[in-house]
This record gives sequence, C-alpha cells and structure tokens, in this order.
Amino acid sequence: MNYNVYLYIIVMAAVTYAIRVIPIALIQKDIKNTTIRSFLYYVPYVTLAVMTFPAILTATSSTWSALCGLIAAIVLAYYRFSLFKISLSACFVVFLIELFIY
Repeated sequence: MNYNVYLYIIVMAAVTYAIRVIPIALIQKDIKNTTIRSFLYYVPYVTLAVMTFPAILTATSSTWSALCGLIAAIVLAYYRFSLFKISLSACFVVFLIELFIY
C-alpha cells in the first residue's frame, strides 16, 4: 500500500482541525465590529449558494432550460411563494422548455 495516502489523510485532518481550532483559540471575546459580524452572519448562505448554483445550471440537458427554471424560481421567491410551490413551478418550467423546445 502506498504510504503517501496516510500522509495525505494526516495533512487533511490537521488542516481541517486547524481551521476550526485557530479562530476559537485566538478570538476569546465577543466580536463587536458590525462589518465583521455581518460578514460572519452571511458566510453560510454564500457558501450554500456557491455550491448550489453550478449544480442548478448543469442539472438538466440544456443550460437554457435550467436558466429558465432558475428565473422562474427567483421570481416566485420574490413574491414569497412557499418553497414547495417554487420547486414544483421551477421543475414544471424546465419540463416544458425541454419538452417543446429541445
């Protein structure tokens, strides 16, 4: 067995551990700066969006049908429809585009 694999796993574990421990060890008191607090507040949402957006555009056979579904979902979300209605509508728009156009 290649021993480099074990070295890679150890390095990945150390980096992952360090990313989580260093902020806890260095920042002991509350963060009062509003800019930093708002940045930290939005980090999970941005991370989720960055991981989800490419998957949305590549989930269908055509990028254009995926884009139409995304636009439909954004419009319905703007008007505060439920998540279930938004997802059904986006899937229906993609289905119609793929059925009649391609």
